[in-house]
Amino acid sequence: MKKVGLHEIRKEFLNFFQEKEHLIMPSFSLVPKEDKSLLLINAGMAPLKPYFTGEKTPPQKRAATCQKCIRTADIENVGKTARHATFFEMLGNFSFGDYFKKEAIEWAWEFLTERLGLPEENLWVSVYLEDDEAYEIWNKDIGLSTDRIVRLGKEDNFWELEVGPCGPSSEIYVDMGEKVGCGSEDCKPGCECDRFIEIWNLVFTQFDKDEERNYHPLAHPNIDTGMGLERIAAVMEDANNIFEIKAIRDILNAVEKVSHTEYGIDPNKDASMRIITDHSRAMVFLVSDGVLPSNEGRGYVLRRIIRRAARHGKLLGIEGEFLNFIVGEVIESWKVEYPDIKEKEEYIKKVISAEEDKFQETIDQGIYILENYIEEMENSGKNSLNGQKA
Repeated sequence: MKKVGLHEIRKEFLNFFQEKEHLIMPSFSLVPKEDKSLLLINAGMAPLKPYFTGEKTPPQKRAATCQKCIRTADIENVGKTARHATFFEMLGNFSFGDYFKKEAIEWAWEFLTERLGLPEENLWVSVYLEDDEAYEIWNKDIGLSTDRIVRLGKEDNFWELEVGPCGPSSEIYVDMGEKVGCGSEDCKPGCECDRFIEIWNLVFTQFDKDEERNYHPLAHPNIDTGMGLERIAAVMEDANNIFEIKAIRDILNAVEKVSHTEYGIDPNKDASMRIITDHSRAMVFLVSDGVLPSNEGRGYVLRRIIRRAARHGKLLGIEGEFLNFIVGEVIESWKVEYPDIKEKEEYIKKVISAEEDKFQETIDQGIYILENYIEEMENSGKNSLNGQKA
């Protein structure tokens, strides 16, 4: 297995698919264009939906991207666990009516085993239980033994919305070993334990579902794949979670430095450090893509992220503004793929600093009001604060 990090994997992936005659498209903005259904881009294929639906003609029938993504649905879990993240990058290769299952599967296998050097014996796959075509390709063309091909139901291996294009999927897993498993003899992909980590999802969009839930074959099936960059980097670096990847650990090291706190000692402080580490990437790319802090929509997402990171800095005992010190580490590392963040560094830091300062003012005002209430309470001989004032 090759020793490659996050930035090297991204480059390797895009180079690989360029050799497969894919158009390498730069990441789209986190702010969706002409798509009112999304607040922020949350998946690799999201900006490409007009090409899949036929609303627009793609510049080329084959494309590959590394797409910036933001997901905020479980923001409160970010930091509490080492699994959740607000910002992430999604690697993907796409076919708009060109190649289909055979090529998608073969190229995924080639990239993982030959380019990245993952041991074949550590890889498992799942397919939709009725997708005999994908099963046969994995078994006969790739040579994967049947005991490492798992058939799963719709909830796991079929992508669909209420109506429109949909289809079965095949997921590729890495076996992390019995040491992190549940111990069951039947442990395999689909198990709830941590042994099998899904790294790449290949979606075969071959049907069009109507309002009566009938599935009609598409004249020109599509391919939509997604592989989380941070997740595959964790596998390649043999890291226990994304916060132990070198590129992300460098950000966490900056948090350690500014907070004078060692990571891995206190679980509560560890959570705060993970929150700052994660949120610093999100705020850099949101501001870079034109989002400003506000009380609604995307601006509220940014405001919440900046203030949550700032609050956890206070919990770590950091005095004064500190986020721009962390942000500087993000910019220096990620400028290799996103040079625009370096060009906008002064602007990014100005926006974040202003919001961090506003948050501090809010805290100071709250403390001043609370201290006055407490003084009034003590002067009146009471030992509890009026509920309305609280």
